[in-house]
Amino acid sequence: MANKTVKVQLFRSPIGTQPKHKLCVKGLGLSRVGQVRELEDTPSVRGMINKVNYMVRVVEGE
Repeated sequence: MANKTVKVQLFRSPIGTQPKHKLCVKGLGLSRVGQVRELEDTPSVRGMINKVNYMVRVVEGE
């Protein structure tokens, strides 16, 4: 059974945001604006995405 994944893109800079939000972005593996990462779809990853939803967007599969 294949693990489900989710693609996340950083579209806004974390400069000037709360320190915990910066750590969530770092935990998602995002460091540059425009960068896309494909992550395993787990509740912890979904929680981090929800916390910083104003900086990241979920990219549709190709």
